[in-house]
Amino acid sequence: MNKPAIEGGNSVRDVFLPFSPPDIHDEEINAVTEVLKSKWITRGKKCEEFENLLAEYTGADYVVVLNSATAGLFLSLKIAGIGDGDEIITTPYTFAATANVILHSGAKPVFADIEADTFLISPQEIRKKISPNTRAVIPIHFAGHPAEIDTLTDIAKLHNLIIIEDAAHAIGAEYKGKKVGNGQQIAVFSFHAVKNLTTAEGGAVTTNDRNFAEQMKLYSLHGQTKDAFAKLLAGGWKYDITVPGYKFNMTDIQAAIGIQQLKRLDENRKKREEIAGQYSHFFKQFDFIKIPEVKKGITHGWHLYPLIIDFSSLRIDRDRFILALGKENISSNVHFIPLHTMSYYRKTFGFKPYDFPAAYSVFLNEISLPLYPGMRAKDVNDILEAFSKLITYYKK
Repeated sequence: MNKPAIEGGNSVRDVFLPFSPPDIHDEEINAVTEVLKSKWITRGKKCEEFENLLAEYTGADYVVVLNSATAGLFLSLKIAGIGDGDEIITTPYTFAATANVILHSGAKPVFADIEADTFLISPQEIRKKISPNTRAVIPIHFAGHPAEIDTLTDIAKLHNLIIIEDAAHAIGAEYKGKKVGNGQQIAVFSFHAVKNLTTAEGGAVTTNDRNFAEQMKLYSLHGQTKDAFAKLLAGGWKYDITVPGYKFNMTDIQAAIGIQQLKRLDENRKKREEIAGQYSHFFKQFDFIKIPEVKKGITHGWHLYPLIIDFSSLRIDRDRFILALGKENISSNVHFIPLHTMSYYRKTFGFKPYDFPAAYSVFLNEISLPLYPGMRAKDVNDILEAFSKLITYYKK
C-alpha cells in the first residue's frame, strides 16, 4: 500500500499547490500602470467606469464600489437606520465580518441555523428567530450558491424586514435566471484577493434604490458633497459635509484591476465549474463523502468547493487529514469555523457548539479544496490522487 507522506512515504507533488491565488494577467498589470502614469490614483473616472460595468453586468440600476464588502454591509445597515435595540438575523456559518458589522451598527446579531445540504441559512430557522425587534435578515450566498431569495423575500415582506444579501462569494452566480445583485434587494460583493473577481481589496453594493445609492456614496466619502475628482473642476473647491461619513471609498488603482477581471469573470466561472465537476465525478464513488449540491434554477458561482467527509469511516480525523494533505503538498481549508464558537461570540452571548447543530456538524467534517481558473489538469489529478491515497490508507 502506498504510504502517505505524513506516515513517511513520498508526497504526490514536489511543489506545494496553493489554495486560491489571484488570477492576475498582463491586462491588469498594464491597467494599473496606466492609472499610475495618469497621476490620478484615488477615486475617479475608473471607479465610475467600474460601477457602470458592474451595473450592466448584474442588472442593477446603481452600484457603489468601496474599499471592502465589510464597509458595504456596515453602510447598508447604517443607511437602513439600524441601531440600538434592533435585531438582525444571519447565519453563524459565515466569516466574522457578517456579524461584526451588526455589532458595529449597535444592533444584536441573531443566528439562524443552516440547511445541512447546501450550508445556506434555513428559512424555517429564520421564521423561528423573528421577534418584534427584528429589522433585517442578512443571508449568505455560501460558496457561490445563492440562498433561497424568493422564500426570504416572502418572509421579509410578511414581517416588514430588510434583506441585505451577503454576496461576497457570489459574483457571477444566478438565481432563477437572474444575476445575484440585480438590484431587487441590497447585495454586497467582496473583491478580496481570493474572490472570483479581485481588486486586491474592495467591494461593491448593488441596488435599484437611487436614494440608497446616493446615501451610500455620501457616507463612503466622509459625508462630503463632492469627491476629490469633482473638486478639481473649475470652481469646484467648495463642498459641504452633510453627514458624519467614513473613509470607505475604492481607488482607481483597484477599479482598473476590477475592470479587467470583470471581462474574464464568466469564462473563469465556467473553468471553476469544470473543475468542480471533475471533483464531484470522483468523490461520488464514496458513500461516506458528500459532494456539494446545486439546487434547481441555480447557476453556481463556485467560489469554493466544500466537501463533507464522514470521518467515522476513516482512521483519521479531519484536522489530521488536512495535515496529511499538506504533507502531500496539497493545500486545503475549512469554511467556516462557526461564529457562535468564536470566543467573543461565545462569551458575549453564551453560545454552545450545538446551539446550531447543522452549522457545527458541517464544520466538524468540512474540507474546502483548491478551486481557481489557473489550475492545470495535473493539479486536479494530483489532488484526486492525494485523496485516493489517503482514503485507501486510512479506510477502516
